[in-house]
Amino acid sequence: MGIQETSFTPVDIPDGLIEAHGNTYMSDGTGGLRAVETIPPVKKLMDELVRKEFGFAMALSDQLRRFRTHLIGNLDSFDALVMQEYEVRIGGKKGNRTYSSFDGLWKIEIRIQDYIAYGPELLAAKALFDDCLNEWSASTRAEMRSIVTNAFNTDKAGQINRANIHTLLKTESEDDRWQRGQDAIRDAVYVLGSKEYVRFSYRSDQRQDFKTVSINLANA
Repeated sequence: MGIQETSFTPVDIPDGLIEAHGNTYMSDGTGGLRAVETIPPVKKLMDELVRKEFGFAMALSDQLRRFRTHLIGNLDSFDALVMQEYEVRIGGKKGNRTYSSFDGLWKIEIRIQDYIAYGPELLAAKALFDDCLNEWSASTRAEMRSIVTNAFNTDKAGQINRANIHTLLKTESEDDRWQRGQDAIRDAVYVLGSKEYVRFSYRSDQRQDFKTVSINLANA
């Protein structure tokens, strides 16, 4: 199987060859030097392949960064034009917004995702909810117990499931401890930061569902 070529211009990646004392070496995974003639041909071919494809990947990544700068600059200029039209000024952080072609077939969506963390108040919240369940004992509906259990379960990365917490906040009870537990959850929430995502979507006519253009600008 031959390696396919592309017209995309890659970034120059160092070939990994080291010249010393009239000989040519390559560094191995431990940092040691190996004479190139002692390296199996398939290993050298894989090294060449990886470096070559990395050149294309780095060039594409740079192109995406430049495109994102171009895109956000043009959208910001358009936002300023709209604000000028209504004689208002933009203050603070922008939120989610959508830009659409007049025929509704093409759209660009900007979505802001906040990174949420929970402070030690969450421990107090769990204790208050557990008190409620322990006292309510057998009279407590199984669904209510499940809501509390799922709200404080963590995933494999140790992260609280925000959807479960949101469900718990929407579940009403007249018990004062339950309400204080909900207040403790609200006090526990703080925003670590946010990230801006861009999505391009299109459709062939107004009756069709939108298709997303596969392009990730979140990390560009």
